[in-house]
Amino acid sequence: MNLNKIAIVLVNPEESRNVGAVCRAMANNALSDLRIVGLRENFDDEHVRRLAIHAADIWENAKFFNSITEATKDCALSAGTTRRRGKKRKDKLLLPEEFAKLASDVSGTEKSKGQTVAAVFGNERTGLSDEELSECTIGVTIPSSPGFASLNLSHAVQIIAYHFFRTQTKISPGYVPVNLERLDKTVNTISESLKKTGFFKVAGREDMENFWRGILSRASLSEGEASYIEKTFIKIAGLAQKNESAQDQ
Repeated sequence: MNLNKIAIVLVNPEESRNVGAVCRAMANNALSDLRIVGLRENFDDEHVRRLAIHAADIWENAKFFNSITEATKDCALSAGTTRRRGKKRKDKLLLPEEFAKLASDVSGTEKSKGQTVAAVFGNERTGLSDEELSECTIGVTIPSSPGFASLNLSHAVQIIAYHFFRTQTKISPGYVPVNLERLDKTVNTISESLKKTGFFKVAGREDMENFWRGILSRASLSEGEASYIEKTFIKIAGLAQKNESAQDQ
């Protein structure tokens, strides 16, 4: 695993000291890419530094964004952490070790090219909402006692980060997976092609796009694979329209 290709994304954290503790947890595991959905001025710099201790440089270099989608558009995979299950909260939630293995395949090694992987953590009180989790391609959950399942933000980051750290020697798949911005082009091509066949008369487009985005991000597609899938669906749509025209004649 290339730890330089791992991004920790905090979504609207409320407590400055928690952000500082996250910085320390990241430094413990050789991570440095901190991204925050929110505004830097909303945090107390002194409180952040007090908990970060010798990891204040992570806070100083943190990047700020308006949404999860914006924060992860350069990533090939984004995993939203959640302890809640539900119809709109991902069909399958990976365990930390499963997520780390997948992230290792995508990020490559320090000597080989790879793509960035994001681990996304929600607000301390509410976690990730259904809408926020839908902006992620997969879900990951940290098993804990049913009697008290809620984890402190920095503790959750520490657990996920530790699993990354422990798998850093994994071997690269041998190619560079496409990032999510590029993957969305493939998903849109699939969706548009299915629309031309009349598929969405019986199925919802948004649900189908979320399905393909999740499946394809886990597959860690290369550029060639993404292009091949696009060509396949474009051809399917063309044949469907050709057959429809022939029947109308």
